[in-house]
Amino acid sequence: MGALGRVLLWLQLCALTHAASKLWVPNTDFEVAANWSQNRTPCAGGAVQFPADKMVSVLVREGHAVSDMLLPLDGELVLASGAGFGVSDVGSHPDCGAGDPAVYGDSDRFSWHDPHLWRSGDEAPGLFSVDAERVPCRHDDVFFPPSASFRVGLGPGASPVRVRSISALGRTFTRDEDLAAFLASRAGRLRFHGPGALSVGPEDCADPSGCVCGNAEAQPWICAHLLQSLGGRCPQAACHGALRPQGQCCDLCGAVVLLTHGPAFDLERYRARILDTFLGLPQYQGLQVAVSKVPRSPLLREANTEIQVVLVETGPETGGAGRLARALLADVAEHGEALGVLEATMRESGAPVWDGSAAGLAGGVAAALLLALLVLLLAPPLLRRAGRLRWRRRQEAAPAGAPLGFHNPVFDVKASEELPLPRPLSLVPKATADSTSHSYFVNPLFAGAEAEA
Repeated sequence: MGALGRVLLWLQLCALTHAASKLWVPNTDFEVAANWSQNRTPCAGGAVQFPADKMVSVLVREGHAVSDMLLPLDGELVLASGAGFGVSDVGSHPDCGAGDPAVYGDSDRFSWHDPHLWRSGDEAPGLFSVDAERVPCRHDDVFFPPSASFRVGLGPGASPVRVRSISALGRTFTRDEDLAAFLASRAGRLRFHGPGALSVGPEDCADPSGCVCGNAEAQPWICAHLLQSLGGRCPQAACHGALRPQGQCCDLCGAVVLLTHGPAFDLERYRARILDTFLGLPQYQGLQVAVSKVPRSPLLREANTEIQVVLVETGPETGGAGRLARALLADVAEHGEALGVLEATMRESGAPVWDGSAAGLAGGVAAALLLALLVLLLAPPLLRRAGRLRWRRRQEAAPAGAPLGFHNPVFDVKASEELPLPRPLSLVPKATADSTSHSYFVNPLFAGAEAEA
């Protein structure tokens, strides 16, 4: 049976004993591009440089041609079958060019407390873990890749790291004596470093209702590593009244259901019930759930622990987490005795931020319109009182007999009576003094009739 087969068999045994498992993801292999500067492996015929002041353990799986290689002062290159290095002249391979040497990255950058570097062995669609439980808990079995090299920093040493078992380099450590001897060896020092302490203890979680993770003291370091790429600050939640469940580093949008359980409660059975009965329904698509046992508030004396169910919305639609939380409360009201649940409460985040922004914009527009209306109503009386605006009624606009408008000499009747009449235009000479007509003009239409007369 190969190494991978042994890991899978061990994971199956863990599932049968209700033990959770965590698998270490990154490695320090030579052929992994992320382990090198510029995110690319050394090209054929190029120069290779390892940091001189770092301890490294690097697995080499293939053959490589290099022009020169700078090795660290303390480290090892583990050659797989058929792997090796050959010397090549500089410039004999056109892919390399005359660039800088490929520099191996800092192998001390991987930390035990970084949630990004672990994967849960019991992952399932629709399930997730709060941040503090993404790193190994007290009752977890830890697996390091059997066919890859690795190096892990154990943290600042403020609180010792304790797990149920550790599997590395083909060995499984369940006793502190065996693990301590391995950590003190050269192979152990090349793979585990830092002031932190690592211990194991065969403490099975025999309680069907689950066990508390036990990473509360290490949560500040867990959150620091989780938020390192964000400058140490949590991103703004996309909803009002965001929630922060126990074990979570930042606020989230969704709902939290807290269950007070009795001795008949089974954590794994209840988690499976949520997945099979609820998350498969169309109205709950896009939701993720985390179910775990957490310490209860010291202000509540009924029990020391409670079950925390965290519901998170991952899709564009909102409100599904609240609906599922209310459905879980209704399920407890109907089947609580059979499930071993004594009491259930819930909290739900508020409306999305964009809804609040739209409402605020509408309110701002309404307020602006109201202010403009008040200005139109109050400004004229104020201006009139200040003497800036005057008006009179039409009847009081001018005294009786006063001229209205402006003076137009063309329509001034009185002035026109005083002016002499204009002399009539004559088209023929005036008649003699004894003529009865003062003036006349000749009309060609009647010229003939007048001539006959």
